[in-house]
Amino acid sequence: MRESSVAVAVMVSCAACGGCKAGGAIPSPPPGVTIAALTVTSDSFPTNGAIPVDYTCDGADKAPQLTWSAPPPGTRSFAIIADDPDAPGGTFTHWVVFDIGPDVRALPEAAESASVGASNGANGFKRPGYGGPCPPKMELHRYYFRVFALDGPMNLKPGASREGLEAAMQGHVLAEGAVMGTFSH
Repeated sequence: MRESSVAVAVMVSCAACGGCKAGGAIPSPPPGVTIAALTVTSDSFPTNGAIPVDYTCDGADKAPQLTWSAPPPGTRSFAIIADDPDAPGGTFTHWVVFDIGPDVRALPEAAESASVGASNGANGFKRPGYGGPCPPKMELHRYYFRVFALDGPMNLKPGASREGLEAAMQGHVLAEGAVMGTFSH
């Protein structure tokens, strides 16, 4: 009985922090720094609600609008990783953006990364930019849009992998936040 209580506590803990990550390392803060929280929201879909078809492979496949709260002092850039932890083969990456300017607090719908001085990394479809939710038919999946406040630019080449970004972020994360939406077709 006690083991099942522990298992439930672990699942609740994973859900509270945005889902346990199956893909990549969990980026860490600089030595002696505790990661602060960012509040991330979207005008494109409600928090924990359904992602409209326009932001998926069934529609226009455009990136949703994202907004985040003010970061801690010392923030020099932002990065975004969007993924699906429910994918059949493990966590699937839908979007990797890095070196977003430190004064940016939102990305408009269908934003071009260059418009905010940023670069796109490669998504799980093996191409740069956003690739929207596209789960197997009749499966409801969760999609996390994570925003990281970093203490410097990552200076990676455009098209860098998620793993490359996560490695570069090690020791540089000042704050993190996420918004989650769901999709099924």
